Amino acid sequence: MSNYYPGIADDQFIRGDIPMTKQEIRIHVLAKARIAKGDTIIDIGAGTGSLSIEAALQSETGAVFAIEREQEGIELIEANAKRFNAAVTAVLGSAPEAMSTLPQADVILVGGSGGKLAAILTEADRLLKPGGRLVITAVTVETLQGALQEVKKLNYPSEACGIQVSRIRSVGASHMFQALNPIYIISAIKEEGY
Repeated sequence: MSNYYPGIADDQFIRGDIPMTKQEIRIHVLAKARIAKGDTIIDIGAGTGSLSIEAALQSETGAVFAIEREQEGIELIEANAKRFNAAVTAVLGSAPEAMSTLPQADVILVGGSGGKLAAILTEADRLLKPGGRLVITAVTVETLQGALQEVKKLNYPSEACGIQVSRIRSVGASHMFQALNPIYIISAIKEEGY
């Protein structure tokens, strides 16, 4: 890929039946993650790897570990990493167990928790470097509520927002709104000394 600009179009990724973080949400998550050159990133519930790929392209010389519990997802992550020439290590397994051998990280992205959010965030706290960024996306009210509670327990300064994206598509001579699922984004920073 000759030039990289944040927010790769969704149709540029190889897709299957695995969920993918859509372009507009990806851009917001990446802005909250503030990935710098050389950063180490862990992407939990990586799906097709769209966030992992963009994280790798932003970190350039860093390391990206994409945890995914579905074999199809691992294959898509690897195919997409190859397509975009992005250095991503796909890790087959479920978090938090799949996080046990990973290195300390500058950024941890949580896109899927499989109902183990509290345990994942406990492990994320262990792995996250001081000053590191934690970004959680939630599609359900329960995940949003759980994330807010767990981040508060960790004593991380945090903020949250909800994003509703409507794309405009052509229908004959007219244009219609096509709404995507609303997504909630919780971003937090592990302060120095924690």
